[in-house]
Amino acid sequence: MKSFYQRQFLLMAGMVLTSFALLSSAFITLSYQYTIQDKRDSMERNAEFIADFTAAVQSSGLSLMDSSYQAYVSSISRISDAYVIICQPNGRVILASEGTFRDGVAAPTVPEAICKELEATGDYSGMTTLEGLFNESRYVAGRSVTLSDFSGKTYETNLVFVAADTSSITELWRAVASIFFFTALCVVFIAFICSALTSRRQTRPMHEIAEMARKFGHGEMDARVTGYEDRQDEVGELAEAFNTMAESLAQSEARRTEFISNISHELKTPMTTIAGFADGILDGTIPPEKEKEYLKTISSETRRLSRLVRRMLDLSRLRSSQNVTAQETFDIVELMLRVLVSLEPRATARHLDVETHLPDGSVMVWGDPDAITQVCYNLLDNAVKFASEGSTIGIAIAAKAGKARVSVRNSGETIPPEELSLLFDRFHKSDRSRSMDRDGVGLGLYIVKTILGNHKENITVTSENGITEFTFTLTLA
Repeated sequence: MKSFYQRQFLLMAGMVLTSFALLSSAFITLSYQYTIQDKRDSMERNAEFIADFTAAVQSSGLSLMDSSYQAYVSSISRISDAYVIICQPNGRVILASEGTFRDGVAAPTVPEAICKELEATGDYSGMTTLEGLFNESRYVAGRSVTLSDFSGKTYETNLVFVAADTSSITELWRAVASIFFFTALCVVFIAFICSALTSRRQTRPMHEIAEMARKFGHGEMDARVTGYEDRQDEVGELAEAFNTMAESLAQSEARRTEFISNISHELKTPMTTIAGFADGILDGTIPPEKEKEYLKTISSETRRLSRLVRRMLDLSRLRSSQNVTAQETFDIVELMLRVLVSLEPRATARHLDVETHLPDGSVMVWGDPDAITQVCYNLLDNAVKFASEGSTIGIAIAAKAGKARVSVRNSGETIPPEELSLLFDRFHKSDRSRSMDRDGVGLGLYIVKTILGNHKENITVTSENGITEFTFTLTLA
């Protein structure tokens, strides 16, 4: 398996080499075309100059063997770094600059085909060795020497060829190739160093995150990735996301542990009471005249266990992935009044007054009527249970911005701010509620939160100066 560093280095090196290959190919092609064209133009101009000068020399009656003419040809050869050949129309060479032909050529003759082509067209150009006269291919440009007689008729007397050595072009290509490969090696080496540094910077935190993940998977819930809080890049974001996930999982594990502890406590207390009183009746420890009183306690604890099991089944149903909330329209005002009527005997027994702020008409909302009935019942039941005797319970419903806001308020003891966020946890009870609420199991508000969560709705709670208020929302139909 290739590492992140290997993949990054290969990608970078491939991009660098590809870029250099494309650039060098384009440069060599352009330089070759430019050099060849420059050589072609230069050789053709030189051939033209020599042909014109030769024609002038012959017209003046001078011989081509004249020293001044040969000096001119020699000067042109040295200045243009080229070889000059003067030959007759049949190809026999009359004059050639020094070093033109390869060693061993006694009587050099220009190939007949080239001479005929030059006579036919008036010029010639191409890469050739003149059938072995040169050691290697050279660029050759040719012109015919044209003279005019007294009648104005033109005729060709000699042929002029100028040949350029292509070794300079070859040397240029070799220099370009050397520079390319040397530069490419330097750039790849620099890329190797930069890739190593950047990859190490990128892979080190990934290794640390992977190590923290393994530790977390082995049960070390306090494992966190540190040292990347100030990095404003993807690595810092990944480390932050991992820590957030780890914190969430740690809290979930803590809640699971607390849940098991709480349910064990809730089950153990009534079962211990039932077993103790039952054993006391059976072995005669409890007098017969008190058996009825203790049997009532056993019955009460048994019903408490039944309520706990029923609430646990409700939670299982609500949290099931197969649970789909039925969506239909209903009147939340009518539903709240029905729940209030069902709790009227309990409110009357505690001498509680009810203050309502309800709209005159209906407030139609979307949701599961049975589930929302349970929400309203649990909130009103808690309000009656924890309200100070003789105080007032408040109920308010208002429609605003596409939502119905339902509030339930009571007067009693103020809930500490640190406990407000815990009220909706499973089995959460404050110390005062444990002493006042022997019938509660600490699941009512958790069920409320779960039902509203299934409806994609929110619930909030405030508690100040003895006034505790729960408010939840429903979508208007």
